[in-house]
Amino acid sequence: MRLPALLLRHKKKVHKHNFGHILILAGSPNMLGAASLASLAAMRSGVGLVTLGIPKSLNSTVQKKISSVVMTWPLKETPQQTLSLSAFAEIQKRLDSFDVIAIGPGLSKNASTQRLVLKIIETAQQPLVIDADALNAVASRPGCLTKTRTIKILTPHSGEMARLLKVDKTVIENNRVKVAKDFAQKHRCILLLKGHHTVVADQDGTTYINKTGNPGMAKAGSGDVLTGMVAAFLAQGMPEFNATKFAAYFHGRAGDLAAEAKSRVGMIATDIIDQIPMAITLRAIETKPNLFKQ
Repeated sequence: MRLPALLLRHKKKVHKHNFGHILILAGSPNMLGAASLASLAAMRSGVGLVTLGIPKSLNSTVQKKISSVVMTWPLKETPQQTLSLSAFAEIQKRLDSFDVIAIGPGLSKNASTQRLVLKIIETAQQPLVIDADALNAVASRPGCLTKTRTIKILTPHSGEMARLLKVDKTVIENNRVKVAKDFAQKHRCILLLKGHHTVVADQDGTTYINKTGNPGMAKAGSGDVLTGMVAAFLAQGMPEFNATKFAAYFHGRAGDLAAEAKSRVGMIATDIIDQIPMAITLRAIETKPNLFKQ
């Protein structure tokens, strides 16, 4: 695959707003790592700005877990310290300042939180990357995906896909390409089905089978990293299918580099994030061997 020109950063007169601003709605008391991983992965993937929307009582804690390059936005919460439906009005006022919304990592299955997810999916005009607990909300009301025409990218693993379709997980594993294509066409979205040879499918029937990655990536947080990467490429201006395809490719390649450095046994999700810049750099060199020569 030829590296998209925007990742080469050839233009000299640019600023952070040229590369997009992502809102990530994520995190709950026991799942702050998911919010942090998605945010940091997005920054390492080239986006200009990331704002992490977090339950207000967790804001100080999450600021200690993430890099100073990520902004936080304390939002109204439930008694269980998860994002509340009552936060919607505040979120809605600022939505126009964001290019992409990523929603789901570590959000929890709290009923009020799930209603907030559905409200955002059904009304937001920005492209959406939908993962993790946001997928559980979609499973309860799949029709939310067709309420607006905005771009929606879903990133389930096989278990989440099984819940979306209300079938046994083995049905998914035995028919991965067909399942992805059928869902994308029916719900007018892009479906990234994670796993060995990740499948990306769009509503027009186009598919991509990713061949990068390794079993060492089967660790907590790996999917949150991928969510941040998809959102980052989308926010930088890539067409939705390409953003998803390249995110899958570079996620796997960064995982392969992490496995070389840390071993498949010892690597963790943050090791994948650390290798994202090198994965992109190596692809740039392979695409244009003389790129960094004077």
